[in-house]
Amino acid sequence: MKTLIIEDKEYIRKGLLNLLQLIDAEIEVIGECESVKDAVVVANACKPELIFLDINLTDGTAFDFLEQTENLSFKIIFITAYEEHALQALKIGAVDYLLKPVDIEELQMALQKVAELPITKQKQQVKIAKEAWSNEDSKLILSLHDSFQVVDLNELLFCESDKGYTTFYCSDNKKYMVSKTLKEFEERLSKASFTRPHQSFMVNLKFIDKYDKSGIIYLKNGKKIPVSSRKKEHFLSTFLNWNNH
Repeated sequence: MKTLIIEDKEYIRKGLLNLLQLIDAEIEVIGECESVKDAVVVANACKPELIFLDINLTDGTAFDFLEQTENLSFKIIFITAYEEHALQALKIGAVDYLLKPVDIEELQMALQKVAELPITKQKQQVKIAKEAWSNEDSKLILSLHDSFQVVDLNELLFCESDKGYTTFYCSDNKKYMVSKTLKEFEERLSKASFTRPHQSFMVNLKFIDKYDKSGIIYLKNGKKIPVSSRKKEHFLSTFLNWNNH
């Protein structure tokens, strides 16, 4: 199987080559690349059957490469360091991936799985992963007990934290509970249209109907959210600035 390694770190490429030799798989490595630009040229010229593809390259991402080679037929095993968004995108797409540093047993399993998977099926999986990746700004991927749930932040009303768990309440009346604290989502949500008026709550500013000066937020669905005295000044500043845009 003609194989191309696309990875921006030389020691990872060399380590992967050594593992492939140890496995003695029927793999012929035809090239190594560290950038999207070079990888597109080599892939178009050599038409590999299998590509080990790093998520973050020197001049872009794996998905940039795939956009420019979408007419080629090859199987993919992604390589990634642990980055929550990248990893969740791959899991959402049910795509085969290896975590750095690459483990020989995981490599063997990935090679077996990818060999049995039709290219058309993998292309569908990669498409789903790409959508999960590209929707980072407007989507949140929640790790539930038995699945990964994509939540549209534009439809998320508020989050409530309780004893190490956080519940996400959506405008369609669905709710999802995860075993993480609200603190773990605060930075991500703050970059969207959310504010934290209370230790136990984050609220989507888009869904606030009014603020009662006694310290209560009324959402458009009638839900009441408390504002703590410690966070009142910051909340009011954020709320008024938001509504003056």
